[in-house]
Amino acid sequence: MRNTAAIPFRVRVLQFTGALVFATIAGAASAQSCPHGTLDARFCDVDGDLVADTPTDKSKLVNPPTLIFAYTPVEDPAVYAKVWDEFLKHLEKVTGKRVQFFPVQSNAAQIEAMRAGRLHIAGFNTGSNPLAVNCAGLVPFAMMARADDSFGYEMEIITYPGSGVNKVEDIKGKTLAFTSQTSNSGFKAPSALLKAEFKMEANKDFKPAFSGKHDNSILGVANKDYPAASIANSVLKRMISRDVIKAEQVKTIYKSQTFPTTGYGYVYNLEPALAKKIGEAFFSFPWEGSALKKEFEKSGEAKFIPITYKGHWDVIRKIDAANNVSYTCK
Repeated sequence: MRNTAAIPFRVRVLQFTGALVFATIAGAASAQSCPHGTLDARFCDVDGDLVADTPTDKSKLVNPPTLIFAYTPVEDPAVYAKVWDEFLKHLEKVTGKRVQFFPVQSNAAQIEAMRAGRLHIAGFNTGSNPLAVNCAGLVPFAMMARADDSFGYEMEIITYPGSGVNKVEDIKGKTLAFTSQTSNSGFKAPSALLKAEFKMEANKDFKPAFSGKHDNSILGVANKDYPAASIANSVLKRMISRDVIKAEQVKTIYKSQTFPTTGYGYVYNLEPALAKKIGEAFFSFPWEGSALKKEFEKSGEAKFIPITYKGHWDVIRKIDAANNVSYTCK
């Protein structure tokens, strides 16, 4: 894998009565007098598809000599640098550009890197997609799916045998591990569901802990550091397949409806011809025999399919609304 220089960033994540506000130190660009809905005021959404329009002013378009790609920080970045290497070489061939892998350490860093123009293509996890769309100008266009075009994962609340937690209500008075506040299955979905279905709230009925990543939460339960955790079962399946943990080390006490998985997209102000080639690279990538297939077939994925943010992320926006999440950027 090619060496990748570290990409600096500075970001604050502020919590105000359940709403997430991303404040960038550099400051936002001036507002535009155009329809933009919930998007940051520097973006336009004339066609109403809920994502930032490509700038009509050609001077605002970018065509970088090197494209920076990042995969959502759900597991060990070193593992996924190798997994994505063949794909990035394919991306280089189709676009004619050099491509570097950015081993991002947090959702906040990933969003800020794209917002600041240092990240051009990325897979954002389910929960951070709306923030990336509204604050950083992400244009999601692809998602991994199974061979039959079905897709998605479920949020599961897991525990370990002998923990004393046999049903969701048993979490009362104990610790429940989340991943990060931008994660759908690692925070937002369980927060909304626990409140709606079980009348349970963090800091009132149970103590929340934040592990940072899904694999940290899963390992924490498997090693009996946490009595329970909310996680994405796609990550759990891959960790069991790689023998990171044994299936018998954890058990599931709650399983949600199916959610869309990681959404892949590019930054809104890329040259249209370059953006088109990026899309072509995703949908023409040969999965058979690739490291990408070897890793992601563990959770059922076999190809990329086209998506729209407006359609596929509707359920996630509803969960955000239930959690009073705001997509305000400063």
